[in-house]
Formats: sequence, C-alpha cells, structure tokens
Amino acid sequence: MVKEYKICYKSELGLIQITSSEDAVTGVDFVEEENDTIEIPAILKEAYTQMDEYFKGVRKNFDLKLYIEGTDFQKKVWKQLREIPYGEISTYKDVAKAIGNEKAVRAVGNSNNKNKIPIIIPCHRVIGRNGKLVGYAGGLHIKQWLLEHEKFYYKK
Repeated sequence: MVKEYKICYKSELGLIQITSSEDAVTGVDFVEEENDTIEIPAILKEAYTQMDEYFKGVRKNFDLKLYIEGTDFQKKVWKQLREIPYGEISTYKDVAKAIGNEKAVRAVGNSNNKNKIPIIIPCHRVIGRNGKLVGYAGGLHIKQWLLEHEKFYYKK
C-alpha cells in the first residue's frame, strides 16, 4: 500500500485538503477540519504553493505530477479537461467531441463526477449544453465561485 500524505489549504471556499503519495498528487477535497500529516513530501509542498497561487489569481495552469486511478476513457476525459484554458468553459458535448466520441456526453459527465483532483483537473470548467451549471461534487456554489474567480483574473 502506498503511503498517503495530506495538507490543508485555507481558501475563500473553506478548507481544501490536498493528498499525495511520495511523488504525485492523488486528491483534492473540500473538508471540514484539518488533518495534515506530519511528513509533507516536496510534491505536496509544491501543490500547496500552486493552490495558493491559483487562489491569488497568479497561477492559471497547474504543473504537478498527478496520479489518479480510472478507466482509459476516464483518463482521456481528465486529460482533455486539463486542455480547457483558464477562464474559459466547455460543454460536456465539447469534451466528448474533443476526445473523439461525440455521443459519449453522459460518460463524460460520469467521468467528471469521478475526478478525485478537482481544481487541478478543472472539471468546474464544464457546463451543460444550455449554459447551466450542472454537477459538481463540491456543490454548484463552489463551481460558480471558481468560474467567477477565473473570469475575474482571466485577462490580468
């Protein structure tokens, strides 16, 4: 079993727990209380720094080694999500088209739902075809906040 490390970042949205192995980020989660580990590997320190830069509007792209378990299809979706530029949005259908499977809109939605590294893998940038915010594990208010945050810093 791989050892897991944790650190919490205090954001405007509340506590965000970043989880890693020794060398890769494995999760981002909204939590109620801090549960940091005593040992903090370099990857986790860097993830904390990059998360802080993101919330300050300085960082527009994360540059971190990630490890996330999933099917080949899910990994393809998550890779595509990282291609959506900061401050922009796509629809589930746009993502399905981009991965070469236009009819896989629901499967793209399910893959978004299984994303264990939100914000860094920016599933919040995906909206419904009709322009409505749909589905975000942290809650639609968080998705809305992240989109507005990026829109504010987009041109700066």
